[in-house]
Amino acid sequence: MLNQIETLYRRESRRVFATLVRLLRDFDRAEDALQEAFAAAMQQWPVEGLPKNPRAWLVSTARFKAIDRLRRDARMDSLEDLVEEPPAPPEKEQETIVDDQLRLIFTCCHPALASELQIALTLREICGLTTEAIAKAFLVAPATMAQRLVRGKAKIRLAGIPYEVPGQKQLPERLDAVLTVIYLVFNEGYHTSSGDRLHRPDLAEEAIRLGRLLLELLPHPEVRGLLALMLLHHARRATRTSADGDLLLLEEQDRSLWDQALIREGQALVESALATRPVGRFGVQAAIAALHAEAPTADATDWPQIGALYDVLLRLTPSPIVELNRAVAVAMRDGPEAGLALVDGLLARGELQQYHLAHAAKADMHRRLGQFEAARESYEHALALAQQEVEKRFLQKRLEEIDAQLA
Repeated sequence: MLNQIETLYRRESRRVFATLVRLLRDFDRAEDALQEAFAAAMQQWPVEGLPKNPRAWLVSTARFKAIDRLRRDARMDSLEDLVEEPPAPPEKEQETIVDDQLRLIFTCCHPALASELQIALTLREICGLTTEAIAKAFLVAPATMAQRLVRGKAKIRLAGIPYEVPGQKQLPERLDAVLTVIYLVFNEGYHTSSGDRLHRPDLAEEAIRLGRLLLELLPHPEVRGLLALMLLHHARRATRTSADGDLLLLEEQDRSLWDQALIREGQALVESALATRPVGRFGVQAAIAALHAEAPTADATDWPQIGALYDVLLRLTPSPIVELNRAVAVAMRDGPEAGLALVDGLLARGELQQYHLAHAAKADMHRRLGQFEAARESYEHALALAQQEVEKRFLQKRLEEIDAQLA
């Protein structure tokens, strides 16, 4: 039973939390009530058995726990608010919880909040990442991130930011921030920023689920593009590491094991997104992912088309990361010397000096050119910067291969 409760906590806690934020109108109060409800479940369910609807039980129990706490604290003004709004009837519960999660996403991504705070709040409050994990992703101390999150939640409360999905007129202007946040959540699930696991499928699947919900709400081409991009990447999840947990590059993966149902769904969404003008950044990225998914072998990849798409993406969203990805595509299309010149130029500008994948890309191009001393130097630089254990093992293995070549 305790294992069942732990599984339910991982699967349901943030969904229950979203409903509690609406009912209790306070992030911290909702978090306290959520923890109390699960503590009660740990005590009662092993004795009484699993309730017919665990999610509804948790919402109801948490709400009553919050009411009891407010009574003890003599917070009658807040108590009246809670009593006025009854919980949803059972037949509407699933629909209400879905709506609650969308409301919480748009609340966390309100334009009154700075973009970095929007991302941090979403990762913490919707996805349940720890403050420490978010701090690592933002390269700040956990105490600093904790203060930012506290200030963000206080601003939502004090500014009266509404807990709602904006109306159709306001929705498009709020959409880009929400799409960006969902994509960053997916990225953390697809390729964790630190730790001993390459990916967190639960987090990636949560981002995909949020993408589906958003598409139901707003069938915008960029929503289709984002969902397609996530599906096409997620289709490769089972082949990205070996049986021993080691990183496998795209050309090393067993393409027969890619999830064809997700690929077909992603391809259909890409076609739909590209059929509407203007094409956005997520639509272009999804088109690139679709070309990789369509190639029967790594050698059959349409690198000229991928390079052309990166040219388009760079015009839409100029950034050093896009330039790096384009350089890799150019290296595959025109040879490693052409790609190396672009990566060297990027590193000379200084923007990617602390980005381990830039040094890893440079190392790989040197390796392909047979320039093993230079490759070794770049691999060592990449290894010193890497935070992800699976990536560290991969880079160490590459260094051992280089040493064998130099011996």
